[in-house]
Amino acid sequence: MEKLKRILIADDEPGIRNVMREILRSMDYEVETAADGYEALAKLELDIDLVITDAMMPGMDGFEVVRRIRADSRFDHLPVIMVTGSTDVGDRVRAAEAGVTDFITKPVDYTELRLRTKTLLRMKEMYDAMKSHKAELELTVSRRTESLRIALEQLVAQQRTLREANLESIQRLVAATEYKERGTAAHIRRIGHFSSIIARKIKLSPSDVELIHYASPMHDIGKIGTPESILMKPSSLDEAEWVVMRQHTNIGADILRDSSFELLQMGERIAISHHEKWDGTGYPNKLSGEAIPIEGRICAVVDVFDALTSKRPYKEAYTVEASLKIIQDESGRHFDPQMVDALIGSMTEVMEVKEKVKG
Repeated sequence: MEKLKRILIADDEPGIRNVMREILRSMDYEVETAADGYEALAKLELDIDLVITDAMMPGMDGFEVVRRIRADSRFDHLPVIMVTGSTDVGDRVRAAEAGVTDFITKPVDYTELRLRTKTLLRMKEMYDAMKSHKAELELTVSRRTESLRIALEQLVAQQRTLREANLESIQRLVAATEYKERGTAAHIRRIGHFSSIIARKIKLSPSDVELIHYASPMHDIGKIGTPESILMKPSSLDEAEWVVMRQHTNIGADILRDSSFELLQMGERIAISHHEKWDGTGYPNKLSGEAIPIEGRICAVVDVFDALTSKRPYKEAYTVEASLKIIQDESGRHFDPQMVDALIGSMTEVMEVKEKVKG
């Protein structure tokens, strides 16, 4: 059953209240009455759909009643008819500024009362329907937003899991070289840390710093195709053996080639370029200067530094001071001078890593 509209009549004259109440009840409206403004404001809590208030009432006039109604956000769109005997334009302006919706002039024409009441209640009904629809839409949007948020969180979690799986796969692939060249596990881990330190020092973007941290350990992945007799030889390699050894750059690049994964793309660039030299005398492509990918130039200097300061089957470890002297002497020939300066300027961080990652 449809709820009846409820109208509040505020007037200090009982006779007017009673007549208006009976007229409105005959139109199937529920009617509440108030003898003054204070009672009218109190009865707003009774789910009122329309207020009809006299302009002149003792204690609190109709203008103040309307101002207080509008001061409550719950009643922003509650229609209010003011009944007034004044024809003064100033009073009409004052009432409109207070928030009156419409006027009825005394003496009240009850046909006019019926028409205006019906019109304003229809407007209120339309507003309530729009408000209800808006609330339903907001609830629907809220629910969809929450569902979307959950879906996005699940997607992010899946992407993180996939990324971690990719990184683990790469780490396991890199670990395969350790079986060929025993004793390089710590070297591989240190290269990742050293490379990211240098990348931060030369102000690469955070994303590139992270990429090079995970990509640089793949620099020697091609050694999986190098005979163990060459990798583990306790003395210097002859020229034929060096030809074979140098192929690890091409093998590594071949292993990583044609990936759509940005990390493997950087790994490919590092694998093929970390033995190029600044002056163009390196291998395999004799690139020089900035034609060498920046990640290859970074990896070149940290790879040599770690190799110099580490024990190998064919040599003892050099001191850090001696190693830095060798690298400084090769600045501008073997190494990009910017990378040499970045390494020297980051030695505190580099030595912390070297102390933590031993082997």
